[in-house]
Order: sequence, then C-alpha cells, then structure tokens
Amino acid sequence: MAVTDSATAKVTLPTDEQILVTREFEAPPHLVYRAWTTPELVRRWWSGRRGEMTLAEIDLRVGGTWRYVMIANGGHEVGFHGEYREIVANERIVSTEVYEGPWPAGGDPAITTVTFTATAAGGTLLEQLMQVGSREERDAIIATGMETGIHEQLDLLEELTREPT
Repeated sequence: MAVTDSATAKVTLPTDEQILVTREFEAPPHLVYRAWTTPELVRRWWSGRRGEMTLAEIDLRVGGTWRYVMIANGGHEVGFHGEYREIVANERIVSTEVYEGPWPAGGDPAITTVTFTATAAGGTLLEQLMQVGSREERDAIIATGMETGIHEQLDLLEELTREPT
C-alpha cells in the first residue's frame, strides 16, 4: 500500500486498520484548531481543490454532530457526518466519521482522532488518526485518492492559518 511523504503532509498506515496523516503548520495550535472547528473557515479548506462546499455544520460539544457536504468537480454531491466523542479545546478532537454515499467496505463508523501539538518553533504538529474496521476498508479509503485530497486540504488550511485574525 502506498504512503506519501511530501512537503505538505505525511500519510502512513500504522496498522491494518489505521490511516495516519501528519503535518506541521507554522501557526500555533489555537489558530489551527480554530480553522478546524469554525464552519465558515472549514468551508474554505475542507473540499481542497476538488469542488465547492455547500454545507459545514459543527455542533462542537461531546455528543454534538458535524456534517460537511460539497459538490465535487464533475457535479456529484459528497457528504460526511459524525458525532463528537471527546473535545479538548486547542489540543484534541475525537469523532466518528461516516461517508454518506454507497460504501462497499465498511460497517461501523470510522473513529478519527485529531491532535494539535505545539512545536518548539511555535507552530503546530497536526496528527489525524483514522481507525476503521478492517484492512479492506482502510485500503478502499486509500484507493479513493484521499491522499491527494488531504494534501490539498492541508495546503489550504495552512494558507488560512497565515491570514490575519
């Protein structure tokens, strides 16, 4: 299974049921967290360069839900949703993730843990760990081209965190 390591992000497969994305940002954790959790800001980076966001709903509390929808280049709708299980402001978010389209590989929702760790240089190490139910499901996610999309998303997120607040 392919993994990438570029100037933007590193995608690895720590176990048969996991996908780990890591990326360093020049911005401090509170700015990266803000861009990750504010609907108006999520709309500006989540779709990468693959379409236009039509919905970014975030009820940022344990038990709250999130839902993102975009019209992908090519005209089809892509949606994901989930529920927040753990939130530590500016440090960690744990949530479920469900793709709203037909999905042959999966059963239970993926569990995604995102951590925002301050670096010695004053930036942020973002780690996004996705736990899925099987190797087949993990491989199906990788096969969607998600690696390219992740790089696009995180590049746009980096740009957004550099803007004056």
